[in-house]
Amino acid sequence: MNTARSRVVGLALLAVVLLLAGAAPAARSAAARRAARPAPSPPSAPAPPAPAARPARGDSAMALKGGQEGTVFGTLTVQGEDRVHLDFARPELALDLDPASAPGLELGNAHDVLDRSSPDLTAPLVAAGAAERSPYLARPWLQAFAAGSVARFQPAVKNVERWKLTVADSRGEVVATYQGAGDPPREIAWDGRTQDGGQAAPGLTYSYVFEAMDHAGNKRNFVGQGFEVPAYRADTPLGPVLVFPGRELARQGGADAAPLLLEAANWINRGAAPTQALRVTATARRGDEATALAAAVADRLATLTLGERARIQRVARVQPDAPEGGSVTIEPLE
Repeated sequence: MNTARSRVVGLALLAVVLLLAGAAPAARSAAARRAARPAPSPPSAPAPPAPAARPARGDSAMALKGGQEGTVFGTLTVQGEDRVHLDFARPELALDLDPASAPGLELGNAHDVLDRSSPDLTAPLVAAGAAERSPYLARPWLQAFAAGSVARFQPAVKNVERWKLTVADSRGEVVATYQGAGDPPREIAWDGRTQDGGQAAPGLTYSYVFEAMDHAGNKRNFVGQGFEVPAYRADTPLGPVLVFPGRELARQGGADAAPLLLEAANWINRGAAPTQALRVTATARRGDEATALAAAVADRLATLTLGERARIQRVARVQPDAPEGGSVTIEPLE
């Protein structure tokens, strides 16, 4: 409180000094104008002589200590001074702040830090996948695995009592048979399934023979041209069965770049459960060729399909009359 009172007293003295310093020249000029006026006619009593002015010292100074008791000035006159110097004592600034006890700076534990804001777990995944092309997108421009028939036959015969269509592989073994009474249908479709429940191997050359017998007992045989089975898809209750020739992978730049495997993975992701086991069967003329083909297809499918890598099984089969480059069958398991 003494310090505040001293500051107030000092500011009041400074205002008085400045007021007096500004009023002194005006008073002297007014006195000079009065002295220049003529004296009035009636004589007046002689004025007492003015006191002689004392010469000012070269550098006079006066210290006003506001902190002392009893420093009171009734009247203050400043003459011959052209500067005023005031010194104020500044209190020492002491900061006594403990960050551990300051409000709003409590450290807390890890649970408190996590509760301050809810972590966004999806933002990093979205940022990481924004520039990455997903292999699970549908690719409608890929149509290598056609469903339905792998071969269509159109017998042009009339007035027959019974007929029979036989499809054989390159070894001459019968893989499919169709027969009936009366005129045959205009078109007979083969879906690629063999008599033993397997699938026709793409890349092999197949042949067919059509037999027709009329009402007189005459029998005629029609031998058709050989044909190859392309890649195809057979839909089953467990999921799609995909069959394709192995040489297509080499023609498309290998298993890592072949669009054929992209389409195969697309059908597997759409038609089979992510936890369902898959079997990749590669058939080739040599054991090392079949093993390498099965491993290449299985490894590529593991990166393109949903689910664990361990659900994909690989099987290598050696068949002397296998197509050149081998063949691959991908099927779901129970």
